[in-house]
Amino acid sequence: MELEIMSRYTNPVNLAVFPHPTMVLLATGMFFTAWFFVYEVTSTKCTQDIYKELLISLVALLFVSSRVLFLLLFLLFQPGSFTEFML
Repeated sequence: MELEIMSRYTNPVNLAVFPHPTMVLLATGMFFTAWFFVYEVTSTKCTQDIYKELLISLVALLFVSSRVLFLLLFLLFQPGSFTEFML
């Protein structure tokens, strides 16, 4: 195949959409992280529940880690980003 007849690749998702889920996931992850810390500080030895602690920390971990995915997608596929610098 010749290079001239090949079509240029375009992203199926608009790049302007990536920062929005990043910020939503960041805010949600911070909420669950703050809830976990408040729960740990305010609970006594009698009222602590290991399953509730694990559930809250797991949900916070999932939201914060998925935020990193959208942030990397935004940075990697943005025109003029550091991927052109690497090439």
